[in-house]
Amino acid sequence: MPATSTLAEEILELKRARRATILVHHYQEAEIQELADVIGDSLELSRKAQSFDGDVIAFCGVWFMAETAKVLNPSKTVIVPDAEAGCSLVDSCPADQLRAWKRRHPDHAIVSYINTSVEVKAESDILCTSRNAVDVVNSIPADKPILFTPDINLGNYVKRQTGRENMKIWQGTCIVHATFPGRRLTAAKVEHPEAFVASHPECPEDILRMSDFIGSTSAIIDWCVKHQGREFIVMTESGVRFSLERNSPDKSFYFVANEHCNCSECPYMKRNSLEKLRDSLRDLAPRVELSQEMIDRARLPIERMLALK
Repeated sequence: MPATSTLAEEILELKRARRATILVHHYQEAEIQELADVIGDSLELSRKAQSFDGDVIAFCGVWFMAETAKVLNPSKTVIVPDAEAGCSLVDSCPADQLRAWKRRHPDHAIVSYINTSVEVKAESDILCTSRNAVDVVNSIPADKPILFTPDINLGNYVKRQTGRENMKIWQGTCIVHATFPGRRLTAAKVEHPEAFVASHPECPEDILRMSDFIGSTSAIIDWCVKHQGREFIVMTESGVRFSLERNSPDKSFYFVANEHCNCSECPYMKRNSLEKLRDSLRDLAPRVELSQEMIDRARLPIERMLALK
C-alpha cells in the first residue's frame, strides 16, 4: 500500500482484495457511513448481506448485530472493527438468567428483541425488532402468556399498543434512549416550536407521550424525510443525522442530550473507527465464530419473525 494512501483508500482496496461488503449501522460515525455499501438498522443489514456473493462481511455496528449477520450468513466470514463494541441491552439479559426464568415459567412464550446475544436468541420462541414488535406480539395467541425481553421501554410501549395484560417484561434498558429526560425534550420544544418530534420506542413513556411519531431508527428517518415539516427533534442516537441530512438537506434536525453522557451518542457504537475497520479487513479479525448448533437454534426464532407478513 503506498505511503500516501488515505485510510479510506486503504479500506476500499482491502475491501476489493477480500471480496468484502461493508455494512454500517445508522449510529456509526459519518466517516464510516460514507464508506458503506449499505446503511441500515441491524436486521436490514443482516438481510442485505444474504444477497451479497462475496466472501467477507465487515459489520460496522455492535457485536450482537454481527452475530445476527453470521446466523443468517453462516458461510461468510463476519468481522467487526472492535470486539468490545457491546450493548447495554445485551448485558442486561444474560442467557443463563433467561434459562433459569424459563425453568420457573415453562408456559410462557419468549419474545426477544433483536438487541440480544445469540445465546438469548437461541432460547427464544420468536424475535422482534422495534419496527415489528407490535405485530410479533399480536401473532401470539391471546391466552398465551409472554415474556418480552430485554427492553422495558419497548416492552411497555408494545403492551400499551396491544393491550396484552399477560405479558411480563424484562428489566433492561438502552444506555442512550432510556436516559433522555423529558424536561430536555420540553425545553427543546419551547426552543423549536415548529419542530415535530420523532422518537424511538426504547425511550421512556414521558418522551413518547410528547412525540408526533414513534418508530424504529429506519422508520424515523423515512418519516422525517417524507414529512412536510421543515424542523424535527429526533429522539434517538445522533448518528442518524448523516442519513437525515443526506436525504433532506433543506430540513433542520435537533438532538436532545441524555443523562448518561450529556450527548445523544452510543459509546459502544462510537468504539469503531476507520483505523479499526482497516485493520479488521487486513487481519480478518475480530471474527464472529459460532457453532452450527448455535446458528441453527438462533436462526429458528429469526425465521419465525421473518415469516410474519
